[in-house]
Amino acid sequence: MDFSPIFENFSNYTSGLWITVQLLFFSLLLGMSLSLTVVSMRRSKSRFLTVPAWLFIYFFRGTPLLVQLYIIYFGFGQFVWVQGNFLWPIFKDPFLCGILALSLNNAGYTAEIFYNSICTLNRGEQEACKAFGMNRFQYIRRFLLPSMLRRSLQAYSNEVIFMLHATALVSLLTVLDITGVARKFYADYYIPFEAFITAGFFYLCLTFFISFIFQRIEKKTAIPGSSTGTSRV
Repeated sequence: MDFSPIFENFSNYTSGLWITVQLLFFSLLLGMSLSLTVVSMRRSKSRFLTVPAWLFIYFFRGTPLLVQLYIIYFGFGQFVWVQGNFLWPIFKDPFLCGILALSLNNAGYTAEIFYNSICTLNRGEQEACKAFGMNRFQYIRRFLLPSMLRRSLQAYSNEVIFMLHATALVSLLTVLDITGVARKFYADYYIPFEAFITAGFFYLCLTFFISFIFQRIEKKTAIPGSSTGTSRV
């Protein structure tokens, strides 16, 4: 194996690493924000809110991310009404389309994780909050959100790692993330093993770092005798 082309152009991989980190960060940020809204809708007593929230979760958990990515980038761009309004700068940019697809997919899974964790909350603790005279805002801020996040950590850490690996799909839209750089090295120098082994090394390092951070957080916020988690479909 010949790694010399990679060592000579190693800055390409560091640039790809930066793109991957941006894809992951913004998709998690937007996905988290949207998932909280979806969870609130799903917990509503109105079917006009619960049904759309359920359909959102079902669609983005029930269809492949690659299909969602192609629909957003290749599908919406063909409509004239999209090309002629303020949405066009988003749908013509593969990087932004990648963030949008990853964010929506992440929101679907994260909303399901949060919803399941809320369903496991102790009713006695909820009644205690009411007994202390907490209003709805205080109840959400002091009890619901902290408890939900603590119980969701294990499952959410798996979701974050999945999203890291899912960012590789954005390279199919010509985005030069880690996988995109590896594909370019393969096309330019015909070194598939060297190119993708190097990409795998970067993903392994990122996965180890994310796992380490979440393990530290879980140890500091662990609830004795409790177990959390949710599985993908």
